[in-house]
Amino acid sequence: MTSTPSGRLNPSAQNGFSNAALYDKHRPSFPAHSVSVLLDGVRVADSPQATIVDLAAGTGKFTELLAARDEGYKIIAIEPHADMRKVLEDKHLNGVSVQDGLSTDMKSLKDESVDAVIAAQAFHWFANLESLEEINRVLQPHGAFGVIWNIEDYNAPKSHAATTKWEQKLQDMILSFDDNQPRFRHEKWRSVFDSQLSSNPFSITASAEPLFALPLAENVEEWSVWLTEEALWSRLSTLSQIAVLEGEERQKVRKVVEEALKGDDVQRNEKGEVELHGMTVAAWTTKIPQKGAESLLTTVKDALAGRT
Repeated sequence: MTSTPSGRLNPSAQNGFSNAALYDKHRPSFPAHSVSVLLDGVRVADSPQATIVDLAAGTGKFTELLAARDEGYKIIAIEPHADMRKVLEDKHLNGVSVQDGLSTDMKSLKDESVDAVIAAQAFHWFANLESLEEINRVLQPHGAFGVIWNIEDYNAPKSHAATTKWEQKLQDMILSFDDNQPRFRHEKWRSVFDSQLSSNPFSITASAEPLFALPLAENVEEWSVWLTEEALWSRLSTLSQIAVLEGEERQKVRKVVEEALKGDDVQRNEKGEVELHGMTVAAWTTKIPQKGAESLLTTVKDALAGRT
């Protein structure tokens, strides 16, 4: 699932996603429109037999969608978490090679050997320059890197107001958890792209050549889903910070959920299911080949020297 800058699986991810079967059962798939937009953005839509790395593939929620496409992609699903990898392997998806590996170490892949790299529900864990360097290495000169997340309102960033009061209560609770580990809701994953260059735009050096183009292209799709109260609790329980809770601490969280569901703004259908709101966030960028980076560096130097 994830790697630290030192090239190890993040311990919080190792523990938080140990129940891989529960994760696979209760985490949602991705909306068809968002998937199509992302694949078009990373330049592999309608590209027969394109090679795609599904990085930190987990149990294969996104891998399944790639494997079902008409393009007949060659898919390399890289996942270091043994339990999650086993769930993915057991699906026996057509055209999918499942491998152990890290975002910072894809040893099995040759330089410039894949058309696209996609990280679904995972990039916040390894948003560091080491990972960008490795992703850039395996991408062909025309290659692109994409990221995508399903984000329920209760797990959204503080800047995103929940659709309802009861979901806001759950969001406030989730935001109160702080184990100093990276999460999408912290909104820090974007900063790694900015850090490709020095904070001083006039001091680009050979060691700070950009790896990916900016600004990022993005797409946000809002959605809602109807769930039983028990299914809602099961989905929320797949969040790594909730999954590791036991005993009294877990019961406290469950009580907050139960109290929130008593709110007068909870929408229920004829089956008694609760309407849960969320969004799918996708972003993508293209690789800057070495020659492209050198050209950019020359252009900036020439501009500073007054030659343009």
